[in-house]
Amino acid sequence: MNINDYWTGRRTVRRYSEREVTDELLNRMLEEAAHAPTTGNMQLYSVIVTRGEEAKQALAPAHFNQPQVMGCDVVLTFCADFNRFSRWCENRDAEPCYDNLQSLVAAVLDTAFFAQQFNTIAELNGLGCCMLGTTTYNADKIAEVLKLPKLVVPVITLTVGYPAEDPCDAGRLPVESFIHQGRYHDYASDDIDRFYAEKEARSDSRQFVVENGKTTLAQVFTDVRYPRSNNELFSEKFAQFLRQAGF
Repeated sequence: MNINDYWTGRRTVRRYSEREVTDELLNRMLEEAAHAPTTGNMQLYSVIVTRGEEAKQALAPAHFNQPQVMGCDVVLTFCADFNRFSRWCENRDAEPCYDNLQSLVAAVLDTAFFAQQFNTIAELNGLGCCMLGTTTYNADKIAEVLKLPKLVVPVITLTVGYPAEDPCDAGRLPVESFIHQGRYHDYASDDIDRFYAEKEARSDSRQFVVENGKTTLAQVFTDVRYPRSNNELFSEKFAQFLRQAGF
């Protein structure tokens, strides 16, 4: 693959072939991904590798049975992990002090960098990936299935396999919509209209509006896909899980 073509040509893949991702390739890619930026070189993450029908079936309900969970070759659950580092501290006569919000944020950032670097490496090796946005929705269920100890929080899940589709471009906002020079410049209504015009004009966007009985694409997000009731429900669930996890 020409590296210059990769960045704007990458696509999320949700349908996979039956070709296996070998352990050798997977481990090599994870080792390469571990060179991502990390807070204080602490590497505050772990990744749980899930293969096989039975193991994937156990995870699938926590991800609302999205078909890519069962359809992929391997599911990777990237976890913010302060358990390992804290255990090291205890074994070296140092008192760990990482059961707090600042530490959690550091571990989440480490995990996000690691997962993103793996995603890029995997795609450059001809694989397809899909990030599941459901990981923190049901973190408690995922933690139970994966037997996660305290101070370990599931953050990102990637389904991985060789693609069985060539997805279309989902589109992105123009760069001027998110670049701010010197300081944050808030948006005028005309700016918002201009930045979202192409997204709203897409045929798939118009189809979403019709299918959901709405009048604007924004209403599909606020009323159907990510409504307040769900946001508040899963926020409380996640906050409760974080307390149970020791943060």
